[in-house]
Amino acid sequence: MSYNKTTVLIADDEESIRRVVVRMLGNEYVVLEATNGVEAVDIANEHKPDLILLDIMMPKMDGYLACSKIKADQATKHIPVVMLTAVGQELNKKLAHKMGAEGYITKPFTQQQLLDAIYRFVESAE
Repeated sequence: MSYNKTTVLIADDEESIRRVVVRMLGNEYVVLEATNGVEAVDIANEHKPDLILLDIMMPKMDGYLACSKIKADQATKHIPVVMLTAVGQELNKKLAHKMGAEGYITKPFTQQQLLDAIYRFVESAE
């Protein structure tokens, strides 16, 4: 499936967070949703989104492992990954970076933070 608009995958086990992201980005971007890390990896492989927003704490597979799987796959390793988490500790940021994440946003986040990440990792690279 190909999209003309920039496509963003939000992977978060909290429906409220996914709804917020869809509300913030849905008018300008195609927003795909995953409820856990396994789904995130599958959707990334199937749809090749332009950016992936990954929660760290998720069932089945956490965001760190999902990020590392996405970055280890030739077909998806080029997709920028931005970790979303309620815990903004330096250790988490270092681990996220080590797993291949390009960015890190702490919850609660603003629409501007999401737009800045899309601009920084997707639109400025085009």
